Parts: sequence; C-alpha cells; structure tokens
Amino acid sequence: MKFLWGSAPGLLVVTGGLLGLTLPFGKLATAADVPAMVWAFVISFGAGGVLLCALLASGQRMRLTPHRLRYFFITAAVSYAGPNLLMFSAMPHLGAGYTGIMFTLSPVITLVFSILLGVRRPNMLGVAGIAVGFTGAVMVAVTRGEAGQPADFFWVLVGLIIPVSLAAGNIYRTVDWPEGTGPIELAVGSHLASATLLLVGILALFGVGAFAPLGAVPLVVVAQVASASAMFAFFFRLQAVGGPVYLSQIGYVAAAVGLFAGTIFLGEHYHLLTWAGAVIITIGVIITTKAQSQKA
Repeated sequence: MKFLWGSAPGLLVVTGGLLGLTLPFGKLATAADVPAMVWAFVISFGAGGVLLCALLASGQRMRLTPHRLRYFFITAAVSYAGPNLLMFSAMPHLGAGYTGIMFTLSPVITLVFSILLGVRRPNMLGVAGIAVGFTGAVMVAVTRGEAGQPADFFWVLVGLIIPVSLAAGNIYRTVDWPEGTGPIELAVGSHLASATLLLVGILALFGVGAFAPLGAVPLVVVAQVASASAMFAFFFRLQAVGGPVYLSQIGYVAAAVGLFAGTIFLGEHYHLLTWAGAVIITIGVIITTKAQSQKA
C-alpha cells in the first residue's frame, strides 16, 4: 500500500478502475427508476460518510475555515454534483460504456485549461499520449451510443458537457488546494458538500419519496458506496502526486472499464469503430504513463 500511495501510475489504474465501476452501477440504478440526482447523492453521501468515519477513527478531525469551505463547495459543484447528475441522466440514453467514453475528453480540455492558466504541463511525450487518446475518443464519439440505437444529439451534447466540468474541477482543485490539508480531509469535505447541494435539489424537486426506489437495489447501493469511498481516497492523492493533467487520465481507464462492463454484464453492444477507439485510448494511457515516469 505504501508503494501504491506514492506511485502515480499505480494510483491512476486503481482510481480509474474504481471510477469505471460507477458506470455499470449507475445504469443498474437508473434502470430501477432511481432518479439521477438521488444516485449522485448516494455516491457523495456514502463516500463522504465512510471517509469521515475513517478520518475520525485515525484520530484526525475536520478543520473548517472560510478557505476550506469555499474549496469544498466549489469542488462539490464542479467536480461531483454537476458531472454525476449529467452522467446518470444521459446514461439511459447513451449506454454505460458510451457515457464512460466521455471521460476520455477530459485530459484534452484539462491540458487546454492548464496551458491557458499556466498550471503544471506535461512534456511532449505526455502531449502525444493525450493526442492519441483523443483520437480514439473521437472515433468512439461519432458512433453515438450503442449499435443500432443511435442517441439523440441532445444527449450526446449533455455527455460532452461532462468532461468540460471535470476539466475545470481538475484545474481548480490544484490552484486552490488548501495548504496543510490532506487528501482524505478534502475528499470528506467536498463530498459532504456535494451531498448537501444534491439533497436540497432532491427535496425541492421531488420530495422524500424520490429515495424509495433505492430499496429495490440495496446490494448495488452498498457496492457503489464501497467503490466510491475507496476511489475518492485515492483520487485526491493522485491529484497531489500526478498533477491535474495526469489526474485527468483516469477517464481513459474508467472508459475502458465501463465499456467492458457494459458489454459483458449489461448486454450492451457497440460498433467495431467503438472498440477500435477504445484500443487506441488504451495506447494513449500507456504513452502518458511512460511520460509521467520520465518526468519523475
């Protein structure tokens, strides 16, 4: 575990793999009529609650300052509540695998933001890896979802907003990271803030009855909370070790996991072009991982 905690490539694979599990879990939940906003709340509240217990059990405590509170709520809105709401709304129309592919656009947008704002940038090999991954993402995007079921362009557009929001969050979390604050504390604060925002929206739009469908998928809820808790513990550590551009590569890993999980376990079917794009995306991940090790 010590080796993993200090290894950017190892953290990338673990974090991206756990993020990818959110896709099939989310599709199972929405298929059981769980509203997208409720499932996003389950992730944030579950992960935030579990990590808070772990933080307190280790003898640490949450330290609330104006700076930390600002960080928590901006991160919550841009990185978690917003993207998750979009993702789970679009997933029934696009499929779990296809929605996951949208994550692969995040590195390119993060790189653009990073260059414009003068934040940490990758070397040329890293840029090449991102370009290769983006080429694969474009190949996948033009197929518009599952084979024989092309999605409406509105839902494709909704899906495309996801990586823009994620990229903005990647940069913001680096630029405004509260000094002297550890990754677990940031994960706890940001997710509980996200859960608060989502709860207000749920109660205002749907009422408490919106939580009733969760009773039909208790095992999925438990699995989702467990994977999300582990994922976000590694997520902020990867942010600190790898920087915002490298962190954005988790989208490539998550997309691959979502694509295979959707095909094998959920009965989704995708075009040959989609699979070819997924292979090219994988090559992009290998190149960027090599670039990160060279930089180190």
